[in-house]
Amino acid sequence: MHAIVPPYLLARLAAAPVDRFPAAVAAARATLALPRAYRPMPAHIDLSVDGDALVLAASPDPDRRISDAMGREELPGVLVRSEGGAPTGDTAVDEAYDGLGATFDFLWQAFERIGLDAAGGPLNASVHYGRDYDNAFWDGSRMVFGDGDGEIFSGFTQSVSVIAHELGHGVIEHAGGLDYSGQSGALNESIADVIGALTEQHLRGQSAAEATWLIGAGIFTDAVSGSALRSMAAPGTAYDDDVLGRDPQPAHMRDYVETSGDNGGVHINSGIPNKAFHLVALALGGFAWERAGTIWYRTLTSGTLSPASSFAEFAAATIDTAGREYGEESEEAAAVRTAWQGVGVTGDVANS
Repeated sequence: MHAIVPPYLLARLAAAPVDRFPAAVAAARATLALPRAYRPMPAHIDLSVDGDALVLAASPDPDRRISDAMGREELPGVLVRSEGGAPTGDTAVDEAYDGLGATFDFLWQAFERIGLDAAGGPLNASVHYGRDYDNAFWDGSRMVFGDGDGEIFSGFTQSVSVIAHELGHGVIEHAGGLDYSGQSGALNESIADVIGALTEQHLRGQSAAEATWLIGAGIFTDAVSGSALRSMAAPGTAYDDDVLGRDPQPAHMRDYVETSGDNGGVHINSGIPNKAFHLVALALGGFAWERAGTIWYRTLTSGTLSPASSFAEFAAATIDTAGREYGEESEEAAAVRTAWQGVGVTGDVANS
């Protein structure tokens, strides 16, 4: 299942001393035990004047529907805010509504993609799922948000990168999908992180150099020694906490983690392609979605990726895309080649 908090992190919290974080430990255990079922265009008109001409431009609008699960483990819950509706005063409802809108705007303005399915399908979300539920996930048809336990996790709707990451799984599925295990699963997680980071940067108007490249900043309470769930700029440094342990993500193939847990390390080894994307974005400069993001998006939606793609296969595909889009001898193609070499996926130190 596609969830923002990795199972190994929840397992670590579930094994923590109960007397220190009683609510968080209980919440982590309950979150791990709770199964998640998987269930696989409006527009607005802008008028402007250009000389003597009246210019009419149509842009798609999202179709957001936010429901309240009211602490139950049943979906979707009660519909509480629909597209165009006024803020409700419920922070989780309104943050989810805004985060879904930010993701829709990013996909359209960066890639001219109308929603997750590229056809303007509804953006559904449910908030207040379960009691102290320590996760947020994409179930194949909607975003689902827990409220966190209040001791370790403070809630998930406040992070645009979390919202866009999970919606990114919907984009990946509609583009053809990547098997959710091993290297293809880590690519699935990494591409979702790319969408999450770029959506947040787009919303804030940040360049690649200005951005934090953090995924999930703000979802930890002050009790945690850490800044986020993951760092695309420096995998393995997002947190180092006596309860949660140390961020296990590698940034290079020499440190690739072989594990049967976490669907073969999908949340762990995603640090390697994450770092590759970050290197491309920094090398090209400017807004990361304009060139680096375009290369990754065109590769994802090209129809040529195998669902079981390895890191090396995806790297080759992005290099081909950069060559087609910008020229084989272009700055863009060179940046992509150098980045994959830099993380050990291609070149003499390749280990795919």
